[in-house]
Amino acid sequence: MQNIDPIFIIDPVIVIGFSVASVLYWRWRHGFPRFVLGLSLLAYGGAIGAKAAFQFLTAPGFLAISQGSIWLLGLYLGLQTVVFEVGGAFLVARLGVARRMMKKRDGVAYGLGLAFWENGVLLGAVSLLTLLFYYFTISQGGAAAESLSSLLTTSQPQLFSPPAEALSMIGWGMLERVSSLMVHLSWGYLCAKSATSRMNRYFFLALPMGLIDFMVPFVRIMTVPIFEIVVFMLAAFCILATVYTTRD
Repeated sequence: MQNIDPIFIIDPVIVIGFSVASVLYWRWRHGFPRFVLGLSLLAYGGAIGAKAAFQFLTAPGFLAISQGSIWLLGLYLGLQTVVFEVGGAFLVARLGVARRMMKKRDGVAYGLGLAFWENGVLLGAVSLLTLLFYYFTISQGGAAAESLSSLLTTSQPQLFSPPAEALSMIGWGMLERVSSLMVHLSWGYLCAKSATSRMNRYFFLALPMGLIDFMVPFVRIMTVPIFEIVVFMLAAFCILATVYTTRD
C-alpha cells in the first residue's frame, strides 16, 4: 500500500516558517502589539466564518443558476472576499481605532496579521496536522489505512506524486502563499490607514483587491504555472498600488 509522499509535509512547514518569521521580524524592527494581532484574528476569523455561512445558505441556489460558468463562479467568490475579508478588515480596524487599540504605525502589522492567520494557521498549521495524520495513519497499516489510502487516491491523487513532480507542486504552492501575503498585507494596510486617517479613498482602493479570488475557478483552464504567475503579478500590482498611493 502506497503512502503519501512525505515531501509534501515540507510545504506547510515552510509556510508556517515564513509566516511566523514575517511577524517576528516586524515585531523586532517596528513593534507588533498583541492587540493588533488579536484584531487581525477577529477580522480574518470573522470573514472566514461569514463566508462559510454565506456559502452554506447560497451555494445550492447559485450552482443551479450559474450552470457551471466559471465567470459567475469567479464573481461569486471574489465578491465574497471583497465584502467579508476587505470590508471586515476595515470595520475591525475602525473598531480598533475607536477603542484606541490601533495607531497609525500599526497598519503594516495589521496586514501581516491577516496574512499570518491565513497562511501560518489556516493553510499552514491545519494542513501540516492533516498531512501528518494521513502519513502516520497509512504507515500503521490495517483496514483504516487501506480505506484512507483508497479515499486519498481518488480525492487527492497528487499526494502520491513522484518526488520531482511533488517538488514542482510545492514550489508553485509557495509562490501562491507569497501572493497571499502580499494581497492581505496590501488591503490590511490600506484598511488600517483609512481607519486611522479617516480618508475613505484608501478603503475604496483596498476593496477591488479582494477580487483576486475571482481568479480561483480559472485554474481549471490554465496550467498551474500560468495561473500562479498571473496571481503573483496581480498581488505585486496590489503592493505597488499601495506603496504609490500611501507614500508621504
